[in-house]
Amino acid sequence: MDKRKSRVLALIPLRGGSKSIPRKNIREIAGKPLAYWSCKAAADAQRIERVYASTDDANIKRIIGSFQLGVEVIDRPDEFAKDDSPSESVMLHFAKVVPDWDILVTLQATSPLTVGADIDAAVAQFEREGDDSMLTGVRVKRFFWTPSGKPLNYDYRRRPRRQDFAGSIIENGAFYLTKRSVLLKGKSRLGGKIGVHEMPADTLAELDEPRDWDTVERLLLARLRN
Repeated sequence: MDKRKSRVLALIPLRGGSKSIPRKNIREIAGKPLAYWSCKAAADAQRIERVYASTDDANIKRIIGSFQLGVEVIDRPDEFAKDDSPSESVMLHFAKVVPDWDILVTLQATSPLTVGADIDAAVAQFEREGDDSMLTGVRVKRFFWTPSGKPLNYDYRRRPRRQDFAGSIIENGAFYLTKRSVLLKGKSRLGGKIGVHEMPADTLAELDEPRDWDTVERLLLARLRN
């Protein structure tokens, strides 16, 4: 059996355009451009060998260099930088440009509460459990229903007490782990044996809309004070 350590790289997609929050990747949050926090998390992770950012924007490229975190920049083709371009297109382009790796950690800049320890813990779990891909999420103890009135995660005839209820996992979009073989075969970030890495409750907050900015910034500043 091959006992070598998997080669783990990180990829941070950073598109220049954004309809919901204009120029969000370089907008300041907690005193730093948003992109800084995902770059720092990846740079701080002990299991990440090299960190890459994929961008179509010259200004973002310049700002990433100013972080001095050792993040390498890949120029993203315009065809993969449209409003409807999926993250998978960026990942597959990366796999062509940088072919030598085993596991790719794809971080979302819109989740600035991610830290290096989160990534290291996820990689350890990924390898320990023999996963092929992994998503991150937060456990919530809420009862979910379909709009048509069907329960999704519990039996309403045997409503459990909160302390006895396992709850459900909500995907928080912080980062994904993907084996190279899974990405190339399925053209998707997820496939094969999918693992779930649980993260703290506050990491459920994402920067999807302008109203999210103040909430996430308060959480980030609280983290920095502790």
